[in-house]
Amino acid sequence: MSTQSTPILSVLTEDLLIRVNEKLVQDSDRKIWRLICKEFHRVDSITRKTLRVLHVEFLPTLLKNYTNLHTLDLSVCPCIADGTITLLLHRVDHSMWARNLKFLNLRRANGLKFAGLEMLVGACKGLESVDVSYCCGFGDREAAAISGCGGLKELRMDKCLGVSDVGLAKIVVGCGRLVRLSLKWCMEISDLGVELLCKKCLELKFLDVSYLKVTSDSLRSIAALPKLEDLAMVGCPLVNDVGLQFLENGCPLLQKIDVSRCDCVSSYGLSALIRGHNGLLQIDAGYTISEFSANFVDCMQELKNLNTIIIDGARVSDTVFQTISNNCRSLIEIGLSKCTGVTNTGIMQLVSGCVNLKTINLTCCRSITDAAISAIADSCRNLLCLKLESCNMITEKSLEQLGSHCTLLEELDLTDCFGINDRGLEHLSRCSRLLCLKLGLCTNISDTGLFYIASNCSQLHELDLYRCMGIGDDGLAALSSGCKKLRKLNLSYCIEVRDKGMESLGYLEELSNLELRALDKITGVGLTALVTRCKRLAYLDLKRCKKVDDTGFWALAYYSRNLRQINLSYCSITDMALCMVMGNLTRLQDADLVHLRNVTVEGFDLALRACCVRIKKVKLVAALGFLLSSEVLGILHAGGCRIRWD
Repeated sequence: MSTQSTPILSVLTEDLLIRVNEKLVQDSDRKIWRLICKEFHRVDSITRKTLRVLHVEFLPTLLKNYTNLHTLDLSVCPCIADGTITLLLHRVDHSMWARNLKFLNLRRANGLKFAGLEMLVGACKGLESVDVSYCCGFGDREAAAISGCGGLKELRMDKCLGVSDVGLAKIVVGCGRLVRLSLKWCMEISDLGVELLCKKCLELKFLDVSYLKVTSDSLRSIAALPKLEDLAMVGCPLVNDVGLQFLENGCPLLQKIDVSRCDCVSSYGLSALIRGHNGLLQIDAGYTISEFSANFVDCMQELKNLNTIIIDGARVSDTVFQTISNNCRSLIEIGLSKCTGVTNTGIMQLVSGCVNLKTINLTCCRSITDAAISAIADSCRNLLCLKLESCNMITEKSLEQLGSHCTLLEELDLTDCFGINDRGLEHLSRCSRLLCLKLGLCTNISDTGLFYIASNCSQLHELDLYRCMGIGDDGLAALSSGCKKLRKLNLSYCIEVRDKGMESLGYLEELSNLELRALDKITGVGLTALVTRCKRLAYLDLKRCKKVDDTGFWALAYYSRNLRQINLSYCSITDMALCMVMGNLTRLQDADLVHLRNVTVEGFDLALRACCVRIKKVKLVAALGFLLSSEVLGILHAGGCRIRWD
């Protein structure tokens, strides 16, 4: 009998390997899979549907390897320009990678103009979704290039400041099958463009015209859209109640409406809208309604299917809460941020009928006490998100109730609730599914409270400890041991944190967003210990960390290759270290470099030259505008970089 064993890979068919590969959800797991052997890498290549590119120089090779892509994301890839597209289409057989491409993300690709877009659209004939948001230089010619996507169903053009009614006209004529369109901050688009849009794109289900200078005449046009389900018009100052009255008898399928920050809209206009659409599911009127009219309260009785209502900034009464409680039994989210008139009684009435609430925002509702939170905890057992920022009368008793009854809680904001202490965090730690916890300005918590959280809340992704002066190295040691999945951490002004704490944070391998502002006890040694282990850092705030010297910044430049945004203002960095940081961090797109006293004008000049091709935003002292060479400033502007002068 043969003693040789059969290699396991020889009995695993390609179909089985593909099925195993599809079970891998985390990017880290898929990366490990690719590195095991050539066969696993090949299986990953043929099954991969989504690609997010960070380095433009790798783009040709990646597209050659991954030929079955549905989604290509170039939003964090600097230096995408017309020349890049030309080289790409000549070097790589686009009939392979472009044939199945459906979704293309070009957010902030400011270097891409008409010629490049036209070539890209011509190669990717099956595109259904394109995002060119924040391409501030995009104009009507670029819009004309996009109009070549005849099968386009979704288009996002947020803050494409150069697109006017002419460009929009070209898009709607060429892309008549649009289902979703976002024009937020496209300031040159007027009622005329919206009118043509509504005549040509009758399949629209989602439309965002937020912050446009359109009037109620645009709503007259929008009312003719037979399939519109979701309308967003945030911050439209020229739209008034007359416009909402046009919608009363139009848009028969409307389910969601967002009129937040529309100064000329009142509860009378919303009443008209509700009369025509009593099947509405979501209403966002935050900072729009100053107070509720009796007519509006009566109309709310018809909203039997409503699941979300946001009325931030309004004056409310217990009567309003009673009406919502009696009639809106399907409610799962309510926003009451900065509302006046919110009382314990009102909240008790609300939750007595709306027991399915999962998200409650009570930010700055300062009259709320433990009694209201106790009622919420007792009635809303499926609560997932509770925001209590600046509810100063909340104490540990509230957290005891939440820990006992709301064990599904995932997000809790206790910012500036100075009645919260370590005992309260002990109770809260029973909410073991917590993903996001905000404790900024909670001055009565210490390392002890952090230990309770770290011991039981192992799923935590985000933690805000801004100005929690009682937090030190011991608390961070507990955190690094118990909360391995932490991705976002704010330790700004936690002045007791030292280098030892930085060393502990190094064990949080998934950490990507870290704020360390004004930690004047950490040095280059601590920063080095942090960055040598935390390789996934994408955002780092070191403002006013004055004791960090060049040794720390050298380590930062060498190890933190994934950084995309950094704040070095008021740091002690010198010319050479700044040049290394700005030159080595090839993914860096946003940098705050204000008041660097040890950096000369020549140092700034060299550092900006080292990154001028890829940097998108930079903040500098205003005086440098007169001292830096015009050549450097010209290169920055030509590459689409926005300079913020302080």
